[in-house]
Amino acid sequence: MDVARLKQSWHLVAGHGDQVPLYFYSTLFLAHPEVRQMFPTNMAGQRDRLVTALGHIVSHVDQADQLVGFLQSLGADHRKFAVRAEHYPAVGEALLATLAHFLGERWTEELAQDWTAAYGLVAKVMVDGAAAAENVSPPWWVGEVVAHEPRTFDIAVLTLRPQYLLPFEAGQSIGVSSPATRAWRYYSPANAARTDGTLELHVRAAPGGAVSSRLVYGTSVGDQLHLAAPVGERLTLRRAAGGGDLLLLAGGTGWAPLKALVEQVAASGGGRRVDVYVGARSRTEFYDVEATEKLVASYPWLRVTYVVNGDPARPGEFVQVVDRALADGDWRNRHVFVCGSDPMVSGAVNGLTQAGYHAGQLHYEALGGQWYSPGRRTAEVQEQRPADGGTQ
Repeated sequence: MDVARLKQSWHLVAGHGDQVPLYFYSTLFLAHPEVRQMFPTNMAGQRDRLVTALGHIVSHVDQADQLVGFLQSLGADHRKFAVRAEHYPAVGEALLATLAHFLGERWTEELAQDWTAAYGLVAKVMVDGAAAAENVSPPWWVGEVVAHEPRTFDIAVLTLRPQYLLPFEAGQSIGVSSPATRAWRYYSPANAARTDGTLELHVRAAPGGAVSSRLVYGTSVGDQLHLAAPVGERLTLRRAAGGGDLLLLAGGTGWAPLKALVEQVAASGGGRRVDVYVGARSRTEFYDVEATEKLVASYPWLRVTYVVNGDPARPGEFVQVVDRALADGDWRNRHVFVCGSDPMVSGAVNGLTQAGYHAGQLHYEALGGQWYSPGRRTAEVQEQRPADGGTQ
């Protein structure tokens, strides 16, 4: 298998942009219509995930240690789509047909053999990962909605009770899907593990978001949702091993996983000083104030500061959460956790780095949105600092 040849050929194919996933899925569904039901009705997001996933796999094809773990996780996660071992050959056929279509005369017998071997390896590792996961967790849990509280016109707080215990760490994310949408979205519970197993989700309805809109506007007490295994560790307290005080910076519903960290600190007996800065575009968007103030009243080691991004008296000017925090004190002896929209996280990380905070003390999900694999994100921190806001 010629690694350089694989990378070069994929670079040429990826250059065709959106045409690549469109051709791939058209080929797959025409040849194997039975698999169409595994995918969401709206395929726009899925098309992006395919290209990003293939790009990641090809770019790391010569780094076996990194790639194997990634593929095992990907295979385990795909169980929630009801993907089985017998589906992989169909995907392989569609992939090879797509490559041949876009490479044209460049598609040689040798290159076909390289891609066949590479896909065979990828499929085997994913199938093995799925088989191993069967011994640990189900493909998904069924969770009943036991409370649904609209907090603003586009934010709701849901309490779910899984049919049986769904173990997770504060700061992790879980996949959520309404059976009617056949699409998944990852949300971070706003609570540490509870004895009754319930989960609290803070959901903002995203424009065009099939899952988030249904959760906010189309879900009621008694409804059932599907929940996928927890993923990610970048926002967990294990990233701040050894104790020490914390600074938590939240934008919008990015408050949810940071609230869970506060509960985790409390469950561990306190012992840390925790300062929280919560940002929103206006005062009316501080949707969880009552619950937050109960935490402040309960724990003397906790302090919360609310930051309104926009001042009506100063149109066009924005107050960043990170700027307010840096103006209030020197936090360089603390671990800093940041969660919110990509622009909010980008601005906060840039601001902290410029102020002398080192990478080892900054904890955040990488930017770019949660794409094809659980808890995996791409894209570098961008050099921009617009207004804060949550997108969880």
